[in-house]
Amino acid sequence: MDTNKGLPAMESHRDLHIWIIENLKMVPVPERAYRNFFEEHCYIVLHVPQSLKATQGASKDLHYWVGKEASRDAEDAAGSFVQHLQEALGGATVQHREAQGHESACFLSYFSPGIIYRKGGLASILSHVETNMYNIQRLLHIRGRKHVSATEVELSWNSFNKGDIFLLDLGRMMIQWNGPKTSIAEKSRGLALTRSLQDQERGGRAQIGVVDDEAKATDLMQIMEAVLGCRVGNLHATTPTKSINQLQKPSVRLYHVYEKGKDLVIQELATCPLTQDLLQKEDCYILDQGGFKIYVWQGRMSSLQEKKASFSRALGFIQAKGYPSYTNVEVVNDGTESAAFKQLFQSWSGEQGKNKNPRGIGKLLQVKLDVGKLHSQPELAAQLRMVDDGSGEVEVWCIQDLCRQPVDPKHRGQLCAGSCYLVLYTYRNMGHIQYLLYLWQGLQASAQEIKALSSNAEELDLLYHGALVHEHVTMGSEPPHFLAIFQGQLVVFQGSTAHSGKEQLTSATRLFHMRGTDNHNTWTEEVPARATSLNSSDIFLLVTAGFCYLWFGKGCSGDQREMARTVVTVISKKNKEIVLEGQEPPHFWEALGGRAPYPSNKRLPVDMSGFQPRLFECSSQTGHLVLTEVVFFSQEDLDKYDVMLLDTWQEIFLWLGEAVSQQKQEVVAWGQEYLRTHPAGRSLATPIVLVKQGHEPPTFTGWFLTWDPYKWTNNQSYEEVVKGSLGAVSAISEITAEINNFQLSRWPVSGRAGPLAQQALKGSEDSSENELELGPKANCGDASTGASTNSSTSSYPSSPRCVSNGGLPRERLMHQAAEDLPEGVDPAHKEFYLSDSDFQDIFGKSKEEFYSMAKWRQQQQKKQLGFF
Repeated sequence: MDTNKGLPAMESHRDLHIWIIENLKMVPVPERAYRNFFEEHCYIVLHVPQSLKATQGASKDLHYWVGKEASRDAEDAAGSFVQHLQEALGGATVQHREAQGHESACFLSYFSPGIIYRKGGLASILSHVETNMYNIQRLLHIRGRKHVSATEVELSWNSFNKGDIFLLDLGRMMIQWNGPKTSIAEKSRGLALTRSLQDQERGGRAQIGVVDDEAKATDLMQIMEAVLGCRVGNLHATTPTKSINQLQKPSVRLYHVYEKGKDLVIQELATCPLTQDLLQKEDCYILDQGGFKIYVWQGRMSSLQEKKASFSRALGFIQAKGYPSYTNVEVVNDGTESAAFKQLFQSWSGEQGKNKNPRGIGKLLQVKLDVGKLHSQPELAAQLRMVDDGSGEVEVWCIQDLCRQPVDPKHRGQLCAGSCYLVLYTYRNMGHIQYLLYLWQGLQASAQEIKALSSNAEELDLLYHGALVHEHVTMGSEPPHFLAIFQGQLVVFQGSTAHSGKEQLTSATRLFHMRGTDNHNTWTEEVPARATSLNSSDIFLLVTAGFCYLWFGKGCSGDQREMARTVVTVISKKNKEIVLEGQEPPHFWEALGGRAPYPSNKRLPVDMSGFQPRLFECSSQTGHLVLTEVVFFSQEDLDKYDVMLLDTWQEIFLWLGEAVSQQKQEVVAWGQEYLRTHPAGRSLATPIVLVKQGHEPPTFTGWFLTWDPYKWTNNQSYEEVVKGSLGAVSAISEITAEINNFQLSRWPVSGRAGPLAQQALKGSEDSSENELELGPKANCGDASTGASTNSSTSSYPSSPRCVSNGGLPRERLMHQAAEDLPEGVDPAHKEFYLSDSDFQDIFGKSKEEFYSMAKWRQQQQKKQLGFF
């Protein structure tokens, strides 16, 4: 099997390559048809990020997609082709198995604004997408939140429900019907898909109509009822989607897979939280994420035979566990793991993976902060977590008696662990004033004070007209910028002493831990006054009623000592005696209650280089957080109706679109739930940053490959987009008039208009000799009463009711005078009310064939057979 023959030349402008499995061969899919997937086939999708576009990782992604009606042979062929492609592409490839309707976020992220599932199979790849799509009649069921799918369904009112969107595609007319329970966000995304179909499949020439309120869209409803027939009964309730909520995802288990003789052994090794050192390069492992997704990790030194068996082992594991057959499978190689896989572990070393930083910055260097560079290079600001160098304006309030009290600027860097504070930072970015409000929470603060902190932040936000970016900070987990704004003078005291401006060292003995090397990263925290609190890597200040010692650990640097000398004056005005580790006087140990062991090893920083940013859409169903990941994200993925969560590992950003209805407290709770239920056992003290649309700081925008600061200035509402997308009233009226003139109605037997609707909607292309003679119009409820002004041009009377689906007996129609006909039958079209079988028997042809004849021929035959 030579798969290389199926690989087209990789053009530099294209990231995506798709093949369909046809007659057990790989056949390239035309690029214009990339998001169309036929349910009787299997597909192979290869994503090869180009150098600058590889925003979320450098590895290639290779998927094989299985349609729900695909044969087992086609699926086996797809799996075999994927294995050969994997060998041809090399090891830097992540493999995925995708099942229709249950695809991974990575797969769905390729197809914006949506993926389309089409019925049946293909006679030829050439018909994958027709060049002329005007001769078409289909109904698409549109659903999904961030990842939208459109499934071809039966052309009937029975396919509709109250909570989803349906697109009636009639070639040159496309009608989007929005269920009464759909949200504006869903309507907006549905319209984006509709407009995309209009542009890509109709060259922008099709007319779009939107039904938001049936009573106000009578022209469009008349067209829909002409094609679908009269709607009988109520609409179905919404079918709930099976979303995997965040609470279901924390369960992860790691299994070692190996052969023992002729037997395959799967041995459970560990459950969450997992550590990277569990993965040995000589072996293969299965990681089960709660049955939601199965990962297979292949060590770089594992055998070729083991690697070839990865998918079969995963499918066998799924079967043994009793998981659904559509369970997603991802095979990752040692060194090219996906971002989602890495985040299942407590930490991930970038060196083992040898992945470059996704933004091309490399390892962070100790550089002198340059405000100009931070503003002109937001990616640098994001990596350093610094909006600027901290030289902006600072205001501090302490929460006292549930109200905010201003703190004297002389003491604004002196915080208490038993209190909460609001710290407002004002800075200029590219000529614009921006605000950052830190909500600092002491570890000893009461629940009442923490609640008051949020309410006071809301009040302050109102004063600034919603322009404040809120960052929730927990004592001990302050971001670098928070430290920088206090210029090295930040001191956190125990207790909740009021800020009176006097020294509050009331305890007989107090010990302060001093960390940092310059004005931007130095902070001091009061710790328990005992020897176990010491650390050889740092500096401590011991204050008693009689003396004051400045203790230098053996591992501290000269920069640390220099900074400590400037900070001690904030804590105590007494003369300080310098004490070196190992040369302490007896009084020093007596004040600490005696000698005791303390850490002496150099404290190494946690390696975060292996983690990559991940973007999720947030929603809440039945009270639980539901996350939808957007892989290879960009600014285009931020919608005004969204709440988006950007996880950079060291911070959690929550982006609120301007049309979001959720309260800030609810959104912050989502961020906290995300951390609490994360399978890697994340710290609940991780800073949570609330960002509102139009007020994004560079620490947020820097995680996006490109950012347009003016994108939101002309942000249209859904109503404005609808108005701009709709076809001209004259065009819709023209189509309505055609229906009236041709008397388009559904067939009594089949319940659908079939090819007749296609002919009517093709327009007046036929000559007068070939004028179509269509069936009489059905009066479905009051739909016709609100028809366009052109409706009066109809030359046929409306029937008072819809005729039953079974047709009428021939003896009640043949050779009958008008007054003797059943109620509702149009005397000029008696033949139309025959059943299909009776019509075929009497006229010797189908109704479609009859009504495609010239009008004079129709009249002649009707006279001969007693229907004139």
